[in-house]
Amino acid sequence: MCGRYLITTPVEAIRQIFKVDQRPNLAPRYNVAPTQAVPIIRRGEGGRELITARWGLVPFWAKDLKIGARLINARAETVAAKPAFRDAFRRRRCLVLADGFYEWQKTDDGKQPHLIRVTGGAPFAFAGLWENWTDKGSGERIDSCTIIVTEANALVAPIHDRMPVILPPESYDLWLDPSSADGTTLLKPFPTAAMEAFPVSTRVGNVKNDDPGLIEPVVTQSALDLAGGPN
Repeated sequence: MCGRYLITTPVEAIRQIFKVDQRPNLAPRYNVAPTQAVPIIRRGEGGRELITARWGLVPFWAKDLKIGARLINARAETVAAKPAFRDAFRRRRCLVLADGFYEWQKTDDGKQPHLIRVTGGAPFAFAGLWENWTDKGSGERIDSCTIIVTEANALVAPIHDRMPVILPPESYDLWLDPSSADGTTLLKPFPTAAMEAFPVSTRVGNVKNDDPGLIEPVVTQSALDLAGGPN
């Protein structure tokens, strides 16, 4: 499950790193939550296209937007067959841009959030799917997306049993072009050695909090106990 993440890289850097031409207005986001608009890259007529989409996939056949809140993630093991995702998996894949994601670890003192990211904090891309849905009442067309999750690697496993699929740059075009690869072989845990994780403030649990302080490391009681520090 991936329910919160961050994307703070400036749009000009995104354009250079991911080789896109568009310049959407992207403010730094330290606490992205479901149903919010997020930056994704999909295949356009002239190549890669950077747009924003609602997080929580709304299948084209859905009656209303509500279903999207339940479809923020797609399991790698079933994404190719599940009715809500299978058509998008075959035709509409995307890169969901991020700088890191949050997961909560169960402890004796409650749930402790951790920031998990590529070592050094460089931007990366989750494997995602996108869909276009039309409101039959208003005629409004809405782009939406989901993030594919898989089993956790050795770094994430002590925190949570699932993690988003992070694609290496050399796999971006393969993922975006369904005709060039089946895609399921790309849906695997990112290498443990290339990632880092550390506890952060419980403030991230409140979606109203969206500031740089959320990604600052904190010292937990368990860490103090291990170090022999004060209780």
